[in-house]
Amino acid sequence: MRLGNHAHKAMDLRTTPVHLGLGSTARPVEGFAWDPEVLRAYSAAVAADGAEGRMVMVFDGEGPGDHEERHPAGDELVVCLSGSVTVTRDVDGVPDPVRLGPGEATVNPAGVWHVVDMDGPATILAVTAGLGTDHRPRTGTRPADRVGTPSPQETP
Repeated sequence: MRLGNHAHKAMDLRTTPVHLGLGSTARPVEGFAWDPEVLRAYSAAVAADGAEGRMVMVFDGEGPGDHEERHPAGDELVVCLSGSVTVTRDVDGVPDPVRLGPGEATVNPAGVWHVVDMDGPATILAVTAGLGTDHRPRTGTRPADRVGTPSPQETP
């Protein structure tokens, strides 16, 4: 994984997210993968941006989400590009669902657990405060090993 320079060609945000950093920079995250080592490398590469850095990525899918996540470093914007999705937040143990159609968006507040269910084939765009992102299985139990990007306190 490495942060690229300004891309002068089309990028597929499904496979190559873009990091928005301090100074209004936008850099492709080349070699990105949902792998703990890659996520740690990403966090280290963007640590200087702190909580102000954002990852922009597109996700295609269908069906219920298999995990919940939260972003302690900042809010997350979720935009439905096609199909329909339901974003359900855990607000003090009570599910708070928001259904989105194409062009509609919602904001997941910093630190709030949430899950995205795709009601049939759907595509979303997420703009996420990546540092410190936590994941847990949909059942609500925590995995034995932490998954996600290190929080600012954990970044070397």
